[in-house]
Amino acid sequence: PPFPVIDIERKGNRMKNILTSLLNPPTEGPTSTLLLRLMAGGVFLWEGILKFVYANQGVGRFTKLGMPFPHMTAGFVACLEIAGGLLLLSGLMTRLIAIPFIIEMIVAILSTKISLYLGTSPLPLPPSPPRVGMWAVLHEGRSDYAQLLTTAFLMINGPGKWSLDALLLRKKEAKQSNRGLVA
Repeated sequence: PPFPVIDIERKGNRMKNILTSLLNPPTEGPTSTLLLRLMAGGVFLWEGILKFVYANQGVGRFTKLGMPFPHMTAGFVACLEIAGGLLLLSGLMTRLIAIPFIIEMIVAILSTKISLYLGTSPLPLPPSPPRVGMWAVLHEGRSDYAQLLTTAFLMINGPGKWSLDALLLRKKEAKQSNRGLVA
């Protein structure tokens, strides 16, 4: 045929499977996953709050970086970090919130670390050496890197046993098994 045939049903099933996977994460992981959620969720939460409390961390920073619509962008990112940080802390919708956080961390690294490497950063340079170049990027990017990899871990492995996602799954399974006993 002149045009490729798209199997809409197969694509629809693939999307349904992805959504099901995001909304029903594995919860049998180690309880120590809680520590990673506390670390990443806590950092996102307080960084979101800082964007509202200190203009130089929110609108001022986004303006210097040349972000479009810095007032709206900073407010959106701050709200995402506060709400998403709370979701990570509680272990609710962990995989779903991991997606925008991974994107955010990639954007943060690309928008701040390339110019730091080149020595053209519109942000203040680090107060002590290394101030530019590869070592400055590695040193200044350690928090972004940790957040990116921790959030990726949570997206892949789920929130762990001590999470609201796990609690809701246990309740759902108990309700289904009770229905089976009644029938």
